[in-house]
Amino acid sequence: MSPRRPARQSTAPKPSGAQPDQRIHLARWSCATGSNVQSRGVVVVESGDHRWEATAEGNGAVDALFGAVDRALAGVLSGHPRLLAYDVHAVAEGPDAEGRVTVRIAPPAGGTGARAEGTYEGTSQSANIIAASVEAYIEAINELLAEEH
Repeated sequence: MSPRRPARQSTAPKPSGAQPDQRIHLARWSCATGSNVQSRGVVVVESGDHRWEATAEGNGAVDALFGAVDRALAGVLSGHPRLLAYDVHAVAEGPDAEGRVTVRIAPPAGGTGARAEGTYEGTSQSANIIAASVEAYIEAINELLAEEH
């Protein structure tokens, strides 16, 4: 499913020294989910003139999409980031209310150098919680990747 409205730009600050075109951003996503079935997520992520696409199955829409991001960036990341926290908070009331999603990750197990330790956080806000979740996850990954630069 496509979001009715795209997620807003993340509220997380850009890492110092990172150029906007070097940051990874979500070009598009879709997810199929239901009861008694594995969810399947598809993502396209871009950075500058690079584009990566992947699919993954997971235990719900968010898990499937996070897995698809990990697969898409397998050549960029040295393993799967470890999810430490995933929080969703309503910003207002009503059917059009937005939710704020915060994702905190740690580097993949077995990492080396500047990327081997620390925690990295991304935040995004949207009326579509699934879209905000993927945007926040990518923001956290951008924070992790900026550590090397």
